[in-house]
Amino acid sequence: MEQKFKTDAMNEDRISDLPDALLLHILSSLPTENAIATSVLSRRWRSLWTMLPKLKFDSNFNPVFDDDNIDPSVFSENVYKSLSLHKAPVLESLHLSFEGRTDSLHVGIWIATAFARGVRKLVLDSFYQEEQTVTLPSVLFSYNDSLEILKLKCAIDLDFPSRVCLKSLRKLYLDQVHFQDEESVCNLLCGCPSLQDLVVHRYSNADVATFTIASPSLQRLTIEDLRQEGGYGNGSYVINAPALKYLNINGVIDIESCLIDKALELVEAKISNVSGITNENIMESLTSAKRLILHLSPLEVKFPTGKIFDQLVCLELLTYEREWWNLLSIMLDSSPKLQILKLTDVSSFTSCLFPQLHFQVIC
Repeated sequence: MEQKFKTDAMNEDRISDLPDALLLHILSSLPTENAIATSVLSRRWRSLWTMLPKLKFDSNFNPVFDDDNIDPSVFSENVYKSLSLHKAPVLESLHLSFEGRTDSLHVGIWIATAFARGVRKLVLDSFYQEEQTVTLPSVLFSYNDSLEILKLKCAIDLDFPSRVCLKSLRKLYLDQVHFQDEESVCNLLCGCPSLQDLVVHRYSNADVATFTIASPSLQRLTIEDLRQEGGYGNGSYVINAPALKYLNINGVIDIESCLIDKALELVEAKISNVSGITNENIMESLTSAKRLILHLSPLEVKFPTGKIFDQLVCLELLTYEREWWNLLSIMLDSSPKLQILKLTDVSSFTSCLFPQLHFQVIC
């Protein structure tokens, strides 16, 4: 009898007795393909995965793609079937990683289905396969009032002949995507009236000649120019964001121009690895900032004469840049309210030179 009791205890399915909320929390930590696989465990698990608020599909995760004889459309069909069976009241997040040779029609169906389910966060990561790219159907972006976060990465072409309408979009990430023309850039950004956070990773000479960022609502902007060998001297940036509070520019080198309308509400700016720009007004546009992080040489940027950084409280300089000491002298003379000076890669004796300032020395 005792042995039978032990056997029954070992065979007891205690996990299935847990409440749905806890089981969904467990399933949410698994890749979606694995979560779907639990549907074969028992009747209790059969449709549990369909209530997951977040879904993530990766074509590389599916072992059938290791076989070149398998039609890649199998992944597309699996994604569509999964989205069709999904029953959660709200689709909080959909993350799709797929090959650049994926049929654009299939991608369009995924997006349309997700939009119909009121998806709040959409991530499309298309990795290059045989130099092929996916073009997103522009008509799908003509109106949407639920999407709040959109991340687009790599082998994706964006062609927006008319303005999009993403009423609730707050965060937009553009990572090495390709725009058809300058008009497509404007039609995307101008169609996001609630946009607050924009991250752009791109090659300045890869697609459009002038990359214009015009957004009255934008508060945070990050631009990382990845540069492309053999393309120096091409490309321009124009930034018009009057509500901008945080600006981060990195790697903008040897391009034609970088023009920034003065952001009167700017709180913090970080400028790194910027040089060789024919026409730029970067430093002049930062005079309203309260905190500046400058990892650049004064020989590589234009410093406006007679300009005062009258709001600047905290300044960080990188001291292995050429002529950094001259930049320090200029900034000290132009910053009457400066309280904190942070110098990286310097020896501690520097703090003795300016006793009226609070130094943070990082070695």
